[in-house]
Amino acid sequence: MDIFGLEKLSLVDYDGFVAATVFTGSCNFRCGFCHNSALVLDFNSQPVIHESEIFDYLKKRKGILEGVCITGGEPTLNPDLPEFIGKIKNLGYSVKVDTNGTNPEMVKLLSTEKLADYFAVDIKNDRENYAEIIGLKTFDTKNVEKTVEFLLSGKVKYEFRTTLIAEYHKAENIRKIGEWIKGADKYFMQKFKSGENCIAQGLSPVPTETAKEFAELIRPLVKRVDLRGYG
Repeated sequence: MDIFGLEKLSLVDYDGFVAATVFTGSCNFRCGFCHNSALVLDFNSQPVIHESEIFDYLKKRKGILEGVCITGGEPTLNPDLPEFIGKIKNLGYSVKVDTNGTNPEMVKLLSTEKLADYFAVDIKNDRENYAEIIGLKTFDTKNVEKTVEFLLSGKVKYEFRTTLIAEYHKAENIRKIGEWIKGADKYFMQKFKSGENCIAQGLSPVPTETAKEFAELIRPLVKRVDLRGYG
C-alpha cells in the first residue's frame, strides 16, 4: 500500500497509546477545513514511503510505540488496507483507523477480522447538510449511516467526532447530529484551526462558549461528550 506520510511519534492521535501515525492518499471528500490538502487534491505528486520503511521503523520501535493510527486522505479507499493492517498486528501493535465512514463494508471487515481495534469516524454535519461541508454538490449519506449503525451495535471500540466550523454548525445542526448518533459511547467536538494547508480559506472556529453550549445540548443523547482543542 502506498504511504504518503509518517509521524513517528504521537501522543494525541490515538488516545491512551504512544503511537505512530501513517498517512494514506486520496479522499472522496473535499472538506474545506481539511489540513491535508496535498493528500486529498494532489496525492499522486507526493513522495511515496514504501511499506518496507514503515515496517522497519515499527520493528525498531517495539517496546516504545504501542499503537499505530492510520489516517489520510481516506484509508478505507485502499483495497489492500486489511493486508497492511494485518502486518502491523503481527508486530503486536494496536491499530486505530480514522475514517469518514463512507465504506461500511471495509469497517465491518476490519472489525470482524480483528484488524482494527478502534475507529474514529468523522461526522461532518447533520445528514441534511452534509454535501456542502464536504465540498460536493450532492451526497447520499446512506453509507455513513450504515457505518454509524454498525458501530452503535458495540462490536468494536469507536468514537464519533465533529470539527466545529462556525459557517456550518449551529445549535440545530448539533441537535440533529445528537439524534442521529443517540446512544453512542463517545462524541468529540474539535476546534478548527485554520492554516495554509487547508483546502479552503476563510473558515472560522466555533467560539469556546458556543462549543460548550453545543456540548450541553448533546450530552443527554450520548454517553460521553468532550471538547478537543478548547481551553
